[in-house]
Amino acid sequence: MLKGSIVAIITPMDEKGKICKTSLKNLIQYHIKNKTKGIVAVGTTGESSTLNQEEHVHTVLLMLEFSEGKIPIIAGTGANSTSEAIILTNKFEKSGILGCLTVVPYYNKPTQKGLYEHFKLISENTDIPQILYNVPSRTGCDMLPKTVIKLSKLNNIIGIKEATGDLSRINTIKKNVNKNFLLISGDDNTALDFIQLGGNGVISVTANIAAKQMSKMCNLALKNDFINARIINNKLQSIHEALFIESNPIPIKWAAWKLGMIKYHTLRLPLTPLSFNSQNILKKALKQSNIKNHFKNI
Repeated sequence: MLKGSIVAIITPMDEKGKICKTSLKNLIQYHIKNKTKGIVAVGTTGESSTLNQEEHVHTVLLMLEFSEGKIPIIAGTGANSTSEAIILTNKFEKSGILGCLTVVPYYNKPTQKGLYEHFKLISENTDIPQILYNVPSRTGCDMLPKTVIKLSKLNNIIGIKEATGDLSRINTIKKNVNKNFLLISGDDNTALDFIQLGGNGVISVTANIAAKQMSKMCNLALKNDFINARIINNKLQSIHEALFIESNPIPIKWAAWKLGMIKYHTLRLPLTPLSFNSQNILKKALKQSNIKNHFKNI
């Protein structure tokens, strides 16, 4: 089972908006060194919405290459078109990825029946393990626990990244799925509470720049040492919040650049660079959270 701190990794780009292989390789090594349990490649934080399909597949395969089998790679393969999600998923058959993270279809706002049929058809067209991803704040559509429970009965649907921040859902889902079904938080701000209520870990934005702290916090929590886990989490609280002061991944890319982890903080339109006021807020949060500079001074 995949447990603990899993990073929703950024996709570093050069000044022209092309994938920066050097920075990407450095990021992978950083997560291996700091014992991150897995990497979600080209998800929301990895700017899946602005990469074309060729770039998307190439970036995931680069991460597989750079990881050298030392850390599991999960590919973001969601789409608001079921057929497109199947095509993208099939690109990774026999690639070596651990699984796929498949977001609830966005914009078209399907019914719960539509959501069930969407994920069911994807699962029927691949042998790759599937992790559902529910983030209604971005998709405009909420997959309810009853639909998750129904989907959990399908063979290769192995878990969910639940990013509503609604902790009351954990018990409802947990008591109605098999014991190996993964319950993973998609919200750094409530991740520790999520684990304490029976979750298995977090797919984290904060882990991009605080991999060691997030890994240690999750490991302690999974051992039921919530006193020491909460000490770490309290130190990270200001950064959990500041990383969403503007739309993800705008703040985290700027923070990673400021800490010397990537060469540029390039984003593709319609995403624009972090505003000056937000930079000051994020800079203060980095200091409050005691996140050490990696290569350069703030």
